Amino acid sequence: MAATGSAVRVRLAPSPTGTLHIGTARTAVFNWLFARRHGGQFLLRIEDTDKERSKPEYTANILEGLAWLGLHWDGEPVIQSERIAAHRAAIQQLLDAGRAYRCYASEAELTEMRERQATENRAPRYDNRHRDLSPEQEQAYIAEGREATVRFRIDDDATITWSDLVRGEMRWAGSDLGGDMVIARRAPADQIGDPLYNLVVVVDDAAMAISHVIRGEDHIANTAKQLLLYEALGATAPVFAHTPLILNQEGKKLSKRDGVTSVSDFQRMGYTAEALANYMTLLGWSPPEGMGERFTLAEAASVFDFERVNRAGARFDWDKLNWLNSQVLHGRSPAELRDALMPLWQAEGWSADPAWQEQLAELLGPSLVLLADGVEQARPFFERPELNDAAVQQLASDGARPALQALLERLPVGALSSEQAQALLGEAVAAAGVKKGVLMKSLRAALLGSLQGPDLLSTWLLLQPSGEAAARIQHSL
Repeated sequence: MAATGSAVRVRLAPSPTGTLHIGTARTAVFNWLFARRHGGQFLLRIEDTDKERSKPEYTANILEGLAWLGLHWDGEPVIQSERIAAHRAAIQQLLDAGRAYRCYASEAELTEMRERQATENRAPRYDNRHRDLSPEQEQAYIAEGREATVRFRIDDDATITWSDLVRGEMRWAGSDLGGDMVIARRAPADQIGDPLYNLVVVVDDAAMAISHVIRGEDHIANTAKQLLLYEALGATAPVFAHTPLILNQEGKKLSKRDGVTSVSDFQRMGYTAEALANYMTLLGWSPPEGMGERFTLAEAASVFDFERVNRAGARFDWDKLNWLNSQVLHGRSPAELRDALMPLWQAEGWSADPAWQEQLAELLGPSLVLLADGVEQARPFFERPELNDAAVQQLASDGARPALQALLERLPVGALSSEQAQALLGEAVAAAGVKKGVLMKSLRAALLGSLQGPDLLSTWLLLQPSGEAAARIQHSL
């Protein structure tokens, strides 16, 4: 469908029964991109009708995660639990029109029905046993004190079709939807119990004038049921787009068993919002030729369409996410990197002059993949390191001690320029009668406690002003 102008109104409808999941966040990305591409609105609805599991801290986590990713929504979030009167009114409308009815089947009776179906190798479905109760039969159940659910009538011979923006023409048979659908939980016969998901979503999407529903392919069966509800309530159905699921490396749906699935977990690990949003866009969408795989949300929004959304599941690729994150970090200025790393350094109890911290950030920047890498890589600059085995072996090698002693004797107090440091190295090498490589490896071992690390000269110049360079050389001797 061609979408134009303000007619486009999409929504994200997370349930605050857990933290913001990567799958929900990817759905948010696709909704946001589509809305921004067409000058429409990206709305937010908090589906908190699961009273036992919904928690305010999860709502806060979802809102914070979306804002951190740069997925800003339009208007105030709609709180679903505040709309229960409208949901019950819609159920009453369906009851009055004969499109829904009260079902008095007990849980024990339904369990027995399902067990019998399983024994006979039949798919589980409600057998519509209370669809056509006479008034006398209904009164008899009420006299027994039975409570009732409300069920929506689904005709087995119905055919449900829609044109999906990702999957093309879709067709479902009413007989495949499991019998008449419960739309309100069990309650006394003169009341309507808690409204259930499929009914509530339809009522709320209609009230919010949602033009396009963009969600995961695991909702396809729900879409068939919801289209029947739109028709029964006399509401205009939105256009649907069912996006591919995010899969793990084994090709199964990404779940908590795969470890990190929450956006806040990615944030804690040191991934940037830019890289994560960029990567989620690539989970199921292919950028146009020539665009490349690294882009901003705004750049993606300028070209986003569903013709380039894949039908197949999208496998989560840690290597690609890490590459994108490293590219974002490598593109930041030293001051930006310092500002991002300072909270992590402060959490370790480390503090220093901001200008010095900026120099350290500049030194570490090219080797960072995650922001969290900037903690361990910075540790030797804030805390005197222990010597590892390779460093001990180097310091015991021929010429190491004389070379370091010669350098230490020539070290001035205070800062050095790069040119001064190079001259001191030359003098120390000549005085000790060793090759320059011996001094360089020994100096690295003395300063960093390891033969691995960032540029040696820059490391020395950072440690020199405070006297730490001399102290570490002296300690190694």
